Amino acid sequence: MSGGRELEGRAAIVTGSARNIGRAIALELADAGAAVVINARSSAEECAGVAAEINAAGGRAITVMADVTQEADAARLVSAAHNAFGRLDILVNNAAVRRESAFADLAHSEWREVLSVILDAAYLCAHAALPRLLASGAGAIINIGGMSAHTGAKNRAHVIAAKAGLIGLTRALAHDLAASHITVNCVVPGMIDTARGRSAAANPDHHKGHAPLVGRRGRPQEVAGLVRYLAGPGARYVTGQTIHANGGVFMP
Repeated sequence: MSGGRELEGRAAIVTGSARNIGRAIALELADAGAAVVINARSSAEECAGVAAEINAAGGRAITVMADVTQEADAARLVSAAHNAFGRLDILVNNAAVRRESAFADLAHSEWREVLSVILDAAYLCAHAALPRLLASGAGAIINIGGMSAHTGAKNRAHVIAAKAGLIGLTRALAHDLAASHITVNCVVPGMIDTARGRSAAANPDHHKGHAPLVGRRGRPQEVAGLVRYLAGPGARYVTGQTIHANGGVFMP
C-alpha cells in the first residue's frame, strides 16, 4: 500500500472480494481512501474479516452477500453501496470460477455456470451500476481478466471463452461510456501467489510451461496496485485497455 488518499470521498464495489486478489484489491482501494463494498456469494465470515480489517484501519467498508449472476442480486449490491455511502464511483468485476474440464466431458450446465459467474455477472453489475457511475462524473469499471484467455490452455474452454469475453466487453463499454466520463479497463493477472494458486488441485497444467522473467510468482497486492491506479485520477486518459501484470511470462 502506498499510503496516498487519491480516492478519498469515493466508493467502490469489488465482487468476489473475500480472499486472494479480490481481497487485496478491496484493501488497496480502502488504503487510497475509498469506501468499499466487500462481496461474495457464500464466504460470509471471510467477507466480514476483510471489512473488519478495513474498518480497524480507519477506513469504511460493508459486506453484501450477493450472487452476482442474478440480476436482482446485482441490483441489490449496487443499492447497498449507494445506501451506505451515498454514491458509487468504482466497480471492480473480479468474481470468477476457474475450473478444468476436457472439452469432451464439458457439460453445458458447467459451461453456462462459468460464463455466468465471469461474464454475465460483469454485465449485470455494470448495467446495475451505470446510473450511479454516471452520477459520479469520473466513474471507473475494472474487469479482472485471465492470462489463459491470451495464451490458450487445455481443458479450459469455458474459462477462456468467458475471460476473452471480458476483453470484448471492456472495449465495447469503453466506446459506449467514454462520453459519460466513465473509463473501462481490463487487468490481467499472470501467475499470482494465492491460496488457490498454491493448491496442487487448483494449479492449472498450462502454468507448467510458463515461467515469469522476474523469477517468482506475483503477489495479489501487485495486481491490486494496478487496479488502484486505474480507479484513480491519474488514469482518466486510460480506457479500453487490457493491461497485464505477469512478471514477463507473457508479452502481448
